[in-house]
Amino acid sequence: MKNHRLSFSSVASVLSVAFVLGLSGCSANFGTTSDTATQTAMHIRGIVHGGQQPISGSHVYMYAASTAAYGGRGIAPTTGNASTSLLTAATGNPADSNANFYVVTDTFGNFDINGNFSCTPNTQVYLYSTGGDPQLAGAGIAGTPNPAASLMAVVGNCASATASAAFPNVTSVFMNEVSTVVAAFALGGFATDPLHIGAPSVVSGHALSGIGLANAFNTALNIVNQASGVANPTFPTNSSVTVPVTRINTVADFLAACVNSNGVSSSGCSTLLSNTTYGTAPIDTATAAINFAQNPSGHISALFTLATNASPFQPFFSSANDLSLTLNYAGGGLNQPEAIAIDGSGNVWAANAGRGSVTEISSAGTFLSGANGYTGGGLSSPEAIAIDAAGNAWVGNVSSNSVTKLSSTGTVLSGTNGYTGGGLAAPKAIAIDAAGNAWVANTDGNSVTEISSAGAFLSGANGYIGGGLSDPEGIAIDGSGNAWVSNFGGSAVTEFSNAGALLSEHTGGLSFSEGIAIDGSGSAWTPNGLSDTVTEFSNAGVLLSGNGYTGGGLNEPFGIAIDGAGSAWLPNFSGNTVTEFSSTGAILSGTGFYTGGGLNGPEGIAIDGSGNVWVPNFNGNSLTELVGAGAPVITPISAGLPVIPTTDGSSNLGTRP
Repeated sequence: MKNHRLSFSSVASVLSVAFVLGLSGCSANFGTTSDTATQTAMHIRGIVHGGQQPISGSHVYMYAASTAAYGGRGIAPTTGNASTSLLTAATGNPADSNANFYVVTDTFGNFDINGNFSCTPNTQVYLYSTGGDPQLAGAGIAGTPNPAASLMAVVGNCASATASAAFPNVTSVFMNEVSTVVAAFALGGFATDPLHIGAPSVVSGHALSGIGLANAFNTALNIVNQASGVANPTFPTNSSVTVPVTRINTVADFLAACVNSNGVSSSGCSTLLSNTTYGTAPIDTATAAINFAQNPSGHISALFTLATNASPFQPFFSSANDLSLTLNYAGGGLNQPEAIAIDGSGNVWAANAGRGSVTEISSAGTFLSGANGYTGGGLSSPEAIAIDAAGNAWVGNVSSNSVTKLSSTGTVLSGTNGYTGGGLAAPKAIAIDAAGNAWVANTDGNSVTEISSAGAFLSGANGYIGGGLSDPEGIAIDGSGNAWVSNFGGSAVTEFSNAGALLSEHTGGLSFSEGIAIDGSGSAWTPNGLSDTVTEFSNAGVLLSGNGYTGGGLNEPFGIAIDGAGSAWLPNFSGNTVTEFSSTGAILSGTGFYTGGGLNGPEGIAIDGSGNVWVPNFNGNSLTELVGAGAPVITPISAGLPVIPTTDGSSNLGTRP
């Protein structure tokens, strides 16, 4: 993984940078006694800052995310998903009531972790502060301690078991409301609360979960400047990625209203904590931040009263449908991107219908496919893409009636013109089965073509036909190996066996279906693009959604994906929004739905192993990433299919890795 940690030759340089920046409108009343120390390779030093001024007497802990079990929205705190405290008695401070050690900030908010820790290599580390005096009258003027003031900051991957080499470049951390907001969103798919963050990456069979967790930590390091506590306007590694600084500032101001107060009885804390309650009420600002990140459109009107012109982080929003953390990726050859897929490393692949290319973005946010994307190999108006278990990308070319296969590094594997014949005719959807065969929906041919992993046509000269196939524009494979096809031009979902035999035409609640996805129970979900509904069938073909699930801002939903909690995500082409439904059809994205991040003609959607939701913007020539909005899911999709088919279509699709 790319190391984004920042290194400075001395604490003085870190602090002087922070002072000059003015900390996004914060008071500069910090004093000067903190800028004389010298860093060594065994120190992690920084500042705990409450927006307006430093917090003195705060307890700073160092934690490693659990590698034994998941945290996340709706997951209870347990000993399994509890983070591991890394500090030792060598800090010179007594342990707290949970036997965890900490360091204490001085009058100017400074802390020094002087090599008094050890961590397991490849674990993900973060800092957490609790309590302290926010010094409302200024640094050095004693005030009332605020037990509700808690903050977080991501440190990143531990490289060594020894403190002297754990973080090769000495880390200087500015922990404030901005770093807390970014940590809460980026880690939202893995966090139950600040002390229960994790994924079962040391358990046999869970390598993908460790990758997703590491990628989430790296995303946080890309979004916030670790040394200054200010959101980066673009990624340090890719200036084509736009960060929503104003959105981050606004949520940071929500937290600051509580941090910069006398505690839970203050109006700032009571408003924040009561309006970020989902289940158990939070008692501190870091927990409130995690709750908000997992519900960014809930109780938002009341929270907006906390952000004012006097708030420390400027500029801010005074109103919005939601405040999800939405990144926008432009450049890299993105041109009318219409389909998207995620590989096992968390890299994102987008098919560019307007350019005849494929763009690959690394999990660190860099363009792996160059300035123009991968080209050649018959790529021509590509509108479908899927990733196989080997990391190869299969791309459907509408204009050339072909399928192009690319290696994980973009090498063409299917010849100069791609795979042609076999009934391929305007292929607009592709799915990969457990054997690595590609199933292709042919919109113009009203057929389905099956191609072996070696490029042989398994479905004959004309493909599989019949069963109400009419302008098929979506295809997905269930745990039985059966292919489900949505028909934009018909009123049925067609199901074929793994051998290509027609099994059924499922009807009811369908209207101009565009896309299809299968969940872990084997149920099929399909969006109805022109009736603004979503239809769900059980694996046995029973209609579960009546006339279709409605609401949540559905407006020409063109695409669908299932996240690791079984929730369905849909992009609304005409609404420029994203809607989330629970596995039972309840709206999870609120009446305001998800917005921002340059959503513009969104068509297609995918979830990655960190819980990030990715949407190609056909009209915007860009991709939108909703950071930490969903539950981490197994990628690529085909990796969720069983080697031995199930009888009821169940699988690991739509489940956490």
